[in-house]
Amino acid sequence: MIRVCCGRLYPPSSSSLTTITNTTTKSILHTKNQHPRRNVSTLILLRHGESQWNGIEARFTGWCDIPLTVRGRVEAVAAGQLLRSRNFRASRVDVAFTSNLQRASETCELVLASAAGPDQHTWSANRIRHDWRLNERHYGVVQGLYKNDPDLAAKYGTKTVMKWRRSFRGKPPPMDESHEYYEPPPAPLTESLEDCQRRALDCYHDSIAPALFDEKDLPTPPHQRNVIVVAHSNTIRSLMAHFDDVPPDLIPNLHVPNSVPILYRFDAETKAAASMKLEGRAGGSHARWLISAENHLRVRDAIKPGGMLTRALFEAMDSDRNKKLSAEEIEAGVRELMRDTTDDGGLRVDCVVLAIAKKVSRELAATQEEITLEEFERRATIEYEELEQPASGGTIADYGRFW
Repeated sequence: MIRVCCGRLYPPSSSSLTTITNTTTKSILHTKNQHPRRNVSTLILLRHGESQWNGIEARFTGWCDIPLTVRGRVEAVAAGQLLRSRNFRASRVDVAFTSNLQRASETCELVLASAAGPDQHTWSANRIRHDWRLNERHYGVVQGLYKNDPDLAAKYGTKTVMKWRRSFRGKPPPMDESHEYYEPPPAPLTESLEDCQRRALDCYHDSIAPALFDEKDLPTPPHQRNVIVVAHSNTIRSLMAHFDDVPPDLIPNLHVPNSVPILYRFDAETKAAASMKLEGRAGGSHARWLISAENHLRVRDAIKPGGMLTRALFEAMDSDRNKKLSAEEIEAGVRELMRDTTDDGGLRVDCVVLAIAKKVSRELAATQEEITLEEFERRATIEYEELEQPASGGTIADYGRFW
């Protein structure tokens, strides 16, 4: 039996050949019996591309209707190309939801057009549904101000400003009709993340979930249905927290980069999450991220030491809960994740750190050692940097196509 890792073939050692021969058939039959193919409904969450108020000189954008940058449009097109390459062509997207703000709605149109490729007749703007409840969180009187404005900290205090930004219930003072960016209802006058989550979940229960599970007049039945939501960091964060039962005080820590597709699979009958949950500091997640050569830099924070993806992966694979990982545990965990992320067409969907985990596993197999979380994170950082600029001359996309 030949093992394949990152495009290379590795023959088994002679000592393990007999064990592999005796157990392979039993293992395959057991897996087939234990894990029959499930009918799943897929929800794809996507934050808009970079806007003119993102970046180093970021502002409290909120409900301000700010357009995408050129880079943001490129990110949106790349996200559509990535979805198409992973068998989520535009023709397979039954409904798209987006906010009333142009940076999200334009991203949505660019993603669908790009996911259609040369078959532009397979998508239509009529498939897009706009909902103000998916708008970004409203920032009250600070809306439109620079986040690093020293006058802001001087007026309200650094701790207070950080509480507005990083807590679940903190909110800036409300604006009034004299504010430059005031809008009439349904625009609020200010919001906490809790307020934002409440309306985002109203949208999900009233509109998104029925489209995903119940509507009868869509092109595909619920057990094959794909719905995409293109929105903003806080509305997407709010939905993720709901799906993953994230405690309120940890919701602000959820990482939502621009234009990186985040997939949730649900059992079409029970409407429960169908993917294995990766436990982590934020309580765990059923999400699967799609990585590509274009978007890998935007998920750097989730992979570096202390990042939620490496920590969640470590805790999910630590089967004996001794806070150490062996090569066998990593290999077993990777096999389970690869099985868990197979869609109806048999195409493997990237989990952002699988390539890293497989490389670490191969190194441990040679030394028979176990590693702690800290060592796993250290090695993951090194491997990630190698994936950024592979010595072999390949690209990070070369790794993704094996999962």
